[in-house]
Amino acid sequence: MRQRYDGPMPGKVTNIFITAKSGEPMQPVKSVIAVASKGLQGDRKFRDGTGGKKDDADREVTLIESEAVEAVNRDYPLRIEPIETRRNILTQGVALNHLVNREFTVGKARLRGLRLCEPCGHLEDLTRKGVMRALLHRGGLRAEVLDGGEIRVGDEIGVK
Repeated sequence: MRQRYDGPMPGKVTNIFITAKSGEPMQPVKSVIAVASKGLQGDRKFRDGTGGKKDDADREVTLIESEAVEAVNRDYPLRIEPIETRRNILTQGVALNHLVNREFTVGKARLRGLRLCEPCGHLEDLTRKGVMRALLHRGGLRAEVLDGGEIRVGDEIGVK
């Protein structure tokens, strides 16, 4: 007989996407290394010390809920694939909007949610008209890496 579990189920990583250059298509990967105060190795937003006006902590990692993508596809006439959101980590079973100003773990890495990742005109330019409106308030979370480590597809997301 199986034991019943009444507590909250942990969230998990269902996909990881990165790209080396801004504007280039995202690529799915099975794992990625998160580096404290820098971001995800191999991603366009990795903070390598060369500076730039967009070289700040809230661009290190972006996450989006698979449930949000499903809601967009249910509620709007457009169809969007998770990779088209241009977020790094697709999650399942965790309310990302509630993680602003909170620490959490993703695989071996410890992150802090900084702010919501609202969609922008650049995202709509790279995908299709209507994406900005469809992802408004469900575009995910921007986070910084506090402690680095490997993040793999299937890893749990732990919330303190």
